[in-house]
Amino acid sequence: MAGIFKAYDIRGIYGKDLTEDTAYRIGKAFVTFLGDCRKVVVGRDMRPHSVPLFQALARGLCEQGADVIDLGLCSTPMSYHANGALGADAGIMITASHNTGEWNGFKLCRSQAVPISGSTGIADIEKLVASGAFAKPFGPTGSITTYDILPAYTAHVRRFSHLQRPVRIAVDYANAMGILEAKTLPPQIEIAPLFDTLDGTFPNHEANPLHLETFHPLQALMREGGYAFGVAFDGDADRAGFTDEKGEIIAMDLITALIAQDILATRKGVIYYDLRSSWVVKQVIESMGGTPMMSRVGHAFIKQQMREHDAIFAGELSGHYYFRDNYTTESSAMAVLSIANIVSRAGQPLSALIAPLRKFHPSGEINTRVTGDPLQVLQKIKATYTDGTLLELDGISVEYKDWWFNVRCSNTEPLVRLNVEARTLPQMQEKRDELLRLIRA
Repeated sequence: MAGIFKAYDIRGIYGKDLTEDTAYRIGKAFVTFLGDCRKVVVGRDMRPHSVPLFQALARGLCEQGADVIDLGLCSTPMSYHANGALGADAGIMITASHNTGEWNGFKLCRSQAVPISGSTGIADIEKLVASGAFAKPFGPTGSITTYDILPAYTAHVRRFSHLQRPVRIAVDYANAMGILEAKTLPPQIEIAPLFDTLDGTFPNHEANPLHLETFHPLQALMREGGYAFGVAFDGDADRAGFTDEKGEIIAMDLITALIAQDILATRKGVIYYDLRSSWVVKQVIESMGGTPMMSRVGHAFIKQQMREHDAIFAGELSGHYYFRDNYTTESSAMAVLSIANIVSRAGQPLSALIAPLRKFHPSGEINTRVTGDPLQVLQKIKATYTDGTLLELDGISVEYKDWWFNVRCSNTEPLVRLNVEARTLPQMQEKRDELLRLIRA
């Protein structure tokens, strides 16, 4: 059980770190922590052990007096939508997201799909699980009822369709929950599928669009021609990666810029982008009359900031796309629909729409494992780059006229993460190498 309680969720190897007994205790601890928690929605992914984990978790929830609404198989965005739409007191999604098949876990939310992170409850739940100091049940044993959220979520997603013509796309489901997430798209979006059979052992490839090699089957299909763009979902479908019509992978911050264009064409407001994003994202938001705001990395931080400023949308470099209209949570289906909306009304292919956004030269995120204290590395960098504009929203960011960088520490490992962007490729390479020498000294 040690080590499964993490910064953003609970996650471990099934049968070793995460057992049915642990799931049962988490259920009891969850209700104890929240207090008057009478209705909990619970969804699950396609991993074979998601069913016994659900049964054990639900038993713990019910023994504490909570009623469980069993959503069955669903994507994580669908579970978030159910939490808000059904007026639940809390929600749990049973998934290990993009992790391989031996893993499983729980994503926890309060009412209205407000996330529970390590600092806002997971650490407290861990203590309750370890101690067994569960509260006295606040009522009789709860019941379990089933609810199919797909029709309501489908109707919700399709409200945002502005398609002016049919759009044909290719989608790699990676045998995972994108299969259900994509069912919500309107029929004018024709899908050529890859790996569209649910299989929690991931027989074809890892369901993680951050690993670019997982795009290879999708790129091969795209290069046959005839598709407007390609989509690759992660395991629980709360993230999505995209290719253009040629099969070229599109950086996820540029997708944020495109979706911002689609949203801001019809309504104005605050849009967040994570601090690793290209300068062009801010420029696009401003050009469309929106208000750009920079966020920390991590869904719990972004969702909190969105709520504080009533933001209508946010995008993260990892492929999370957050919509106020989905209870300020991810909706990969709404992200796909936004790109389809844009392509359907454009007189040019997606590659041509993306080309003007490639104004700057990013390094991509470079991770370095350090032997000493990662925070000391950040302090060394801060002391070196004193002539730029400093921002300490998440690690160290320093901005100059022609380039910027961000250096931050991993939440879970002794890693230092570097992102650099510059107006020219040689300058980016020079500054990237300069910073890496400091980090690795």
